Amino acid sequence: MSRIEVKGKIVDYSVNQDGESVEQSSTLPAQEATIIRMHEKLERPEMLVGSTYKVKTPVSEHAMYVTINDIVLNEGTKHEKRRPFEIFINSKNLDHYQWIVALTRIMSAVFRKGGDVTFLVDELQAVFDPRGGYWQPGGKFMPSIIAELGYIIERHLIQIGLLIPETPSEEQKKMIKKKRADFEARDVQKDAFADNQFPDGAQLCGKCNTAASVMMDGCLTCLNCGYSKCG
Repeated sequence: MSRIEVKGKIVDYSVNQDGESVEQSSTLPAQEATIIRMHEKLERPEMLVGSTYKVKTPVSEHAMYVTINDIVLNEGTKHEKRRPFEIFINSKNLDHYQWIVALTRIMSAVFRKGGDVTFLVDELQAVFDPRGGYWQPGGKFMPSIIAELGYIIERHLIQIGLLIPETPSEEQKKMIKKKRADFEARDVQKDAFADNQFPDGAQLCGKCNTAASVMMDGCLTCLNCGYSKCG
């Protein structure tokens, strides 16, 4: 093989395969090179798109208002995405002022860091109040105020397409519908959840924290998410 002296910058090359020449370019397309991704050095634009959620719990006299602002990356292109950029919590109750400021600053820093921020949902929902949680209208149990903030962030991430909601499959929906009809046909004892949308006597589900679990075929089955200890 003879030597070739290179006197300039190499921008293209070709590979000979069975006598054929295949030309390739070493430079990326301009559209791929200009994709903006979320990172901590990304400057805040003048305007952000936001959503505000009201949180009213029985453990506090005043409601909390959670505002999550999103940044729109690669606007107007096929790579356009909304990503959470900052979060604010406002309330008349000053008892929680310190941890509210600390929590919002930490979560905003995690949002701006980029990467997978969905882990915040599981971390917040796993926080339990040592004094006990509370029940929401409809029979859903909240272990703490922090856990409810986790559910709000989950709801927001689903809204902007960053999370995919977990819903029962068609087979599970048919099974739930059948078992619910069978259970409602039985004579069961009424409990405190008489206005619940699920059958009277339903127990708390360990997965979705909803009073929707009933005993069918010798196994406790949730009529809300389809969870069953028997698989």
